[in-house]
Amino acid sequence: MEAYLRSCRDVLKGGCKDSPGLHIILGNEACDIDSMVSALTFAYFLSKTLDSKRVAVPVLNIPRREFPLRSDSIFLLRESGLSWEHLLFRDEVDLHSLHKAKQLTLTLVDHNVLASSDRELEEAVVEVIDHHLQQRSSSPSCSVTVETVGSCATLVAERIAQKAPDVLDQQVAQLLYGTIILDCVNMAPEAGKVTPKDSQYAIFLESCFPKLPPRGALFQSLQNAKFDVSGLSTEQMLLKDMKAASGGDLRLAVSAIYMTLEDFLQRRGLQQDLCEFCHNHKYNLLVAMTISFIDNKEPFRQLAIYSSSTLYREEICKALEKARNPSLDLKPVGSPYLDVKTYIQGNTLASRKKVFPIITDFLKEWESKVFQSGNMEDLYLDDESNQDQSYSQQCAEDAGNEDDTQVPPTPMNSLVEGCPLDNGLPKISPEVLVEKVSKMASMEDESPDGQ
Repeated sequence: MEAYLRSCRDVLKGGCKDSPGLHIILGNEACDIDSMVSALTFAYFLSKTLDSKRVAVPVLNIPRREFPLRSDSIFLLRESGLSWEHLLFRDEVDLHSLHKAKQLTLTLVDHNVLASSDRELEEAVVEVIDHHLQQRSSSPSCSVTVETVGSCATLVAERIAQKAPDVLDQQVAQLLYGTIILDCVNMAPEAGKVTPKDSQYAIFLESCFPKLPPRGALFQSLQNAKFDVSGLSTEQMLLKDMKAASGGDLRLAVSAIYMTLEDFLQRRGLQQDLCEFCHNHKYNLLVAMTISFIDNKEPFRQLAIYSSSTLYREEICKALEKARNPSLDLKPVGSPYLDVKTYIQGNTLASRKKVFPIITDFLKEWESKVFQSGNMEDLYLDDESNQDQSYSQQCAEDAGNEDDTQVPPTPMNSLVEGCPLDNGLPKISPEVLVEKVSKMASMEDESPDGQ
């Protein structure tokens, strides 16, 4: 596979002016281990089986500078004999230019809809393989495989095993195997991630490649690497495993945090760090989903919702508290910060994969409200600036109605009530008046033109 990955970089360096184009296999924006491995292995499979003249190239959907934060991905690559230096990242491939030049074909793995910033690439999508809730509309031009298994790598392993089993070698098998057992928490039923198909293909890979590392040892090593946040800043921790979504002018980040909520809240300067993170990356809201494990099997989940806006914070909290598909069973707990609301998540089986659709539905409703209001400021007014919603509503009413009952201020040169002449004209005697008229008449007689 390493030779294949090097060849992909060579193709990109050579340019695509005279080539038929590229078939990009694109993972999701979180670029977790499942997204990375699904993109790499499916692209490798296509390179061996695709009839099209377009070269199949895997692209990781983050900038290269962020990849060192994916410690579990780097560990699995290294254990599989691969260097991440040979990988291609989103900031190294201009998908939009390729699309405009009609040289782009896209396959999506580990997600089934493009980010809003990539919507114009939609017509280039020819296939989807994913294990999240399906949000894509059906289309005759796009083949869709969406099945809610524990790992997207399971679906990729199934495709390769059924269509071209000879593509599987020790290296490809180890990438797929390590990803499946990590995503499915070592196939432990109590974690609520593993499905029969995940178990089927983990066993299949073990039987075909008996030299794979022992399941328990490999899982523990990957888990340790994934949860190792020592030395990371708060910003790096938030970027390590983050997905973003938007609706209207509201931009929201959802980050998986690999420690307990208590440890996260005790980080020095956390409030300032959260504020700077949102400002620097242009997010209005941040949902931090902390996760730890009891006896390395059963997950323990907690939530921290941050926003400097009370309105934003309260609205997303309402949506999460009221969610029923699934219910998160949220129990509020004390927070040391006014702008951070915290919960214990009673439904420990609801991973980010299941929470994210709740958030995207909330954003769709928010966007609809913004569209219907026709005035962003009315919806985005911040309570903390001492301007409450009743004031916002009053402003909106005043802006839309001209009230004839309100009289404008009286001009200073007016003779109506309220001007400086309210007490009447200066008293002038008849004698003075006659004298003034006489002077005016004499001035007219002396004028050169007689007018």
